[in-house]
Amino acid sequence: MKRPLKRRSFVALATTGLATTALAGTARAQGSYPDKPITMVVPAPPGGGTDLVARLYSDLLSQELGVQVIVDNKGGGNGNIGTALVARAKPDGYTILMQYSAYHSANPALIKDLNWKPDDFVGVAMGAMAPHVIVVAKKVPVDDLKSFIAYAKANPGKLNYASVGAGSVPHLGGVLLNKAAGLDMVHVPYKGSGPATADIVAGQVEVLIVTPPAVSGHIRNGNVKALALASDKRLPSFPDIPTTAEAGLPGFTLDGWFALFAPAGTPQPIVDKLNAAMVKIGKMEAVVARANQLGTVLKDWPAAQMDSFAKGEVETWGKVIRDNNITIAQ
Repeated sequence: MKRPLKRRSFVALATTGLATTALAGTARAQGSYPDKPITMVVPAPPGGGTDLVARLYSDLLSQELGVQVIVDNKGGGNGNIGTALVARAKPDGYTILMQYSAYHSANPALIKDLNWKPDDFVGVAMGAMAPHVIVVAKKVPVDDLKSFIAYAKANPGKLNYASVGAGSVPHLGGVLLNKAAGLDMVHVPYKGSGPATADIVAGQVEVLIVTPPAVSGHIRNGNVKALALASDKRLPSFPDIPTTAEAGLPGFTLDGWFALFAPAGTPQPIVDKLNAAMVKIGKMEAVVARANQLGTVLKDWPAAQMDSFAKGEVETWGKVIRDNNITIAQ
């Protein structure tokens, strides 16, 4: 005669069975990922650097993953509207973020009571890195950085420098350029590099420090004048643009980046699958050629390296902001 199961034994078996079922379900979900469209949120308007990098990858990601990858521009709030949306999304790999470096690295130090935090995300892959180029409107009567600095010093408070948003790298770069060269330019924030670029082409503002993807076509067409690249070396795609050191302002360097993130808690197999697809795409000949044309650099980092790099950037830019007393109002 079989002895009846004690209640404690029954509960233990039931709990074990439920756990096993849940784990099996999770494994099946990860194993079949993705099996529906993925939304790639861009926390900036169309036409800017973040949007360009997102669209560089989205169609090819669709091919690699076998499902549609939809780019969804959620600009506004200095990048915080789209960023917060992904921070609150279910961590299942179906809502991901193509993030701009300053939104991720500077906003936490600039904005009190931010509605998201860097720990809400896990780094997936580097989309592209880009040094910043200093461009001026055609109407500005200079053709090199030394002449521009002299002109700006002779016109204190009269020149406006655009940025792609308060707290962006172009904003921080303008503050640091003012400090490094002893200038008094006025900050004019825009909602993304698209509107900022349109206004410098139209001559509504005099200066813009931005990543090359946003202005590469305008530089080639002569719609703006490129004075210097804020980098240690020239870009192959723009061999005639001197570095800031060559142009007479050594030590002034600015790098921006555009990277893919997922909500914290996204299963590692899903993160790794997205990373593998991004890295594969980044090695495609056509993508490399397009990245060079835009003036960006591709990195085939694993997810752990991307995540570690992003954490370091939060610390680095937070220190720059605090040390220079930079505020949104500057």
